[in-house]
Amino acid sequence: MPNTDLHYLSVAEAAAEIAAKRLSPVELTQAYLDRIAAINPVINAYITVTADSALAQAKQAEVEIARGEYKGPFHGMPIALKDLFDTKGIRTTGGSKIMADHVPSEDGVVVSRLAEAGAVLLGKLNMHEFAFGITNVNPHYGSARNAWNTDRITGGSSGGSGTATAAGLCAAALGSDTGGSIRIPACFCGIVGLKPTYGRVSKRGVLPLSMSLDHVGPMTRTAEDAALMLQIIAGHDAQDLGSTDVAVPSYTTDLGKGIKGMRIGVLRGSYVLPMDADIERALADSIKALKDLGAIVNDPVELPYIEDTLPANITIISSEAATFHQANMDERPGDYGEDVFGRLSIGRDHPATAYIAARNTQRRVREQLLDSLADFDALMMPMMPLGAPLIGQTDVSVGGKTLDVRAAVTRYTQPFNLTGFPAISIPCGFTDDGLPIGFQLAAKPFEEASLLRLAHAYERVTEWSKQRPPVE
Repeated sequence: MPNTDLHYLSVAEAAAEIAAKRLSPVELTQAYLDRIAAINPVINAYITVTADSALAQAKQAEVEIARGEYKGPFHGMPIALKDLFDTKGIRTTGGSKIMADHVPSEDGVVVSRLAEAGAVLLGKLNMHEFAFGITNVNPHYGSARNAWNTDRITGGSSGGSGTATAAGLCAAALGSDTGGSIRIPACFCGIVGLKPTYGRVSKRGVLPLSMSLDHVGPMTRTAEDAALMLQIIAGHDAQDLGSTDVAVPSYTTDLGKGIKGMRIGVLRGSYVLPMDADIERALADSIKALKDLGAIVNDPVELPYIEDTLPANITIISSEAATFHQANMDERPGDYGEDVFGRLSIGRDHPATAYIAARNTQRRVREQLLDSLADFDALMMPMMPLGAPLIGQTDVSVGGKTLDVRAAVTRYTQPFNLTGFPAISIPCGFTDDGLPIGFQLAAKPFEEASLLRLAHAYERVTEWSKQRPPVE
């Protein structure tokens, strides 16, 4: 197969070529390594590139496939991991100075599952330090840069995963999401980002930010690829106390069945910030497209209790993060970035009563949201009220109001971390200055298949998932 834009084949497309033996895993892996060599100096997506071991894994996959031992769509597929997933013999920095030389002795559970499926690991991706931020401005490894405009943030904390996938530096990536850290960079980088239900994917062997709110999920160029990746990483892990023993369905069986009759509620009201006009237009166009596909759209839906999720989520994250980091905060305070240390310090100062109150809010809002979603297959809202801010920008103007970047960017993501419900970011257009726009769908627990079905149907009648960034 000609080595032309192999790096932009979807996982499904490349897998079909590999299975038919028209494309070698070695050829595909080399194409990605060449792309990384050319583009990574521009967007700084990788902290560590594992070129030699990637080629060795690709050669092994090629031998296995030639013997008729094809394992499925990720056999010989070049992927990359946010640099908080334990990888045996490969450093896992957490985007930090403190863990700069940390080399795990074994793989995390999801890493093992991908390896068993035959995936090829290209390397470890840039991230906001210790996953505690949304910009991926990293004082230790440099900022990851948005492939659509390198002056703009990627979003975080899985920013390297977002920009690497968008720019064709991996076929797919894994990220983690505690307050929006899969969906934020997916939106800003123009890809699909799926946060599964809490407990659907094991977190064992993943550097924690907030153990009760952390989620692991796929970041891909299409909904179908997200379904294929989730199929591999989902499933109960008896050694992960947060893991839930719920049967894993086939995420691709109903993917192409259409969405006629599926019920969608569009979140409106005071919780939804005024949006830039181009984002409002993209959301309206997306609603129309879903209606044209036969979905039953209820617009508006108001859920006033959602407002309560924001302070509760922040309290839980910062308190649990400070507990995990307590020893290093005392012994190595100067080795933290200023922004991360500041957030950890706030968490350390939260009284136990505030944490308990936040957990009570978590339970109440979860019950209320579950009741509200009884009438819907999915809840829809904008992903962001604006396009990706500039690197270093601390305040943004949204609807004539000046807001802190972090508050504006996480407003629509945090409710589904607090409740643990699945949510997905789907590309749906571009701002007037060429930055990606996305919308978000959320569903009842363990209904990832419904979200993927809706996303796939939308992709089939639009061109947004096929657009490629200008970085070269």
